[in-house]
This record gives sequence, C-alpha cells and structure tokens, in this order.
Amino acid sequence: MSDRQPDHPPLRPGPIGGDMAMIVFGLAQRLRLPALTQRYSSVAVLGVFAFVNGLIAIALMSLVALLTKAPFVFPSLGPTAFLLFYTPLVPAASPRNTVIGHLIGALAGYLALVMFDLTQHAPAPLEGVSTARIGAAALSLGLTSGMMVWLRVPHPPAGATTLIVSLGILREPWQIVVLMIAVVLLVLQGLVINRLAGVDYPWWSPRPAGGS
Repeated sequence: MSDRQPDHPPLRPGPIGGDMAMIVFGLAQRLRLPALTQRYSSVAVLGVFAFVNGLIAIALMSLVALLTKAPFVFPSLGPTAFLLFYTPLVPAASPRNTVIGHLIGALAGYLALVMFDLTQHAPAPLEGVSTARIGAAALSLGLTSGMMVWLRVPHPPAGATTLIVSLGILREPWQIVVLMIAVVLLVLQGLVINRLAGVDYPWWSPRPAGGS
C-alpha cells in the first residue's frame, strides 16, 4: 500500500456531503500543507474551515460597514456564503444566480414597499405588523420566487433579501445599492477562494449539467 498522497480528492469527498472537503483539499495542496492534505475530509477540519471562512466573510463586510457607515451586513449574506463554499458548483451558487437573485429580491421588496405606501414607515420590528405590511411581504416573496423561476436564476437566500426590504429593515434606494455591493464582494471572495483551491467555480453562469 503506497503512502503517497493523492493528487486529486475523490468525487464529493467528506462525511457531510457538498464540495467543502474538495476546497479544503485544494487549498492544502496549494499551500503545501501535507498534514492538512491527509486530514482534509475529517469533520473537525471541515468545521474549522467553515468557521474561519464564515468569520472572514462577515468580518470583511463588517469592516467595510464600519468604515463607510453603510449597511454592508444583512442576514441573507449568511446562507449565500454557505452556498458559495459548501456547494459552489450547483447553479444556485453561481455568480449569475447569486447576483441576479439578490437583485430581484431587493427590487421586488422595494416595489412592494412603494405599492403599499410603506417607504416612509418605520421597520416592521419597530412599527409592528399591519395589513399593509403583510401584503408587502407576501407580494415581495411571490414576485421574487416567480421571477427567479421565470429567469432561471434560483438563489434561495434571495427570499430572505426581499423580506429584509419589504419589512422595511432596508428601505432607502441607497441602502439597496449598498446591499448589492455587499453581494458582489461576497461573490468575489467565493471566486477567489474556490479558484485558489482548484475548484472550477464559474466566472458568471453555472456550468451546463454534465459539461466541463
């Protein structure tokens, strides 16, 4: 039995599914860390990678938010980050689906605010839930779900983005611009880390099923 380390990880390795073990393996090889290369698929190593990567992603956004006094941190970034590093090769994690999905959610949320005359109201957690707020939330989520299907750009975390807007947590146009900048920054982080690890993460559109 040879002790030589494998040149490539097995398909979808690791005990928890997804492609995170493949990313850790690629980074270990790139950084020439033989001990990590041997243990890349253990639950302990994968948990540490998920912890550190999530910490870095949100810490960077928080730093930008602190420096600019703009809302660069919002809840739907969390599930987006997990998608980008847990299953980066599924269509929902591609840059196209991520950016367009969140854009659809943000615009649908703002349109719902306008239609229900809520743009000048306080956020729902402060003002409370009204009939208009329920209508705005329902409309925004319906529009977001339908548009992502019609345009073939499914990205589940966008459903949280549209509620963040339609519930008034982010309700100014400039805040929506900041929200989208934050999404792009997170996608760039995913692109850098996945490509550095040797993962064939798409530059924009998802890979065709069964394609190279």
